[in-house]
Amino acid sequence: MPDAYVKRLADGTGQERHPDLAWTSAAYVSHVTDNLRTWAERLAGGYLAGVCDVPGYEVDLLSEARHYNEISLAGALWSLRWAVDAWAEAVESALTCGVVLQHATRGAQRAEDVARNNAHDAHHHLWDVERILTVG
Repeated sequence: MPDAYVKRLADGTGQERHPDLAWTSAAYVSHVTDNLRTWAERLAGGYLAGVCDVPGYEVDLLSEARHYNEISLAGALWSLRWAVDAWAEAVESALTCGVVLQHATRGAQRAEDVARNNAHDAHHHLWDVERILTVG
């Protein structure tokens, strides 16, 4: 996934915008990074400590707190690589241990459900980046 974002954004600045979307291209990279980190941390809590009750989180509040639209593209892509590595490790361990998280609004989330949802989100936001970069 990091390579797909790097390749697609090779000629970008990270500040590109689409009139129908609130975030810049770099902001989408930051969102994917935070989503992967959040879920990796939750999965790790499940297999390391047996903590499986997890709350939801508000992505717009996180984007505001982290100032997504002001993050540099190079920094966002660097961070994505670290997040993917940690996420892959957490998913592998959670799958091995049979972790099932109890999400506050989604209910039971098996490690494979989390992995599938996270991968879908990352691919979906690559499509958002594509939309941003092909405007105008």
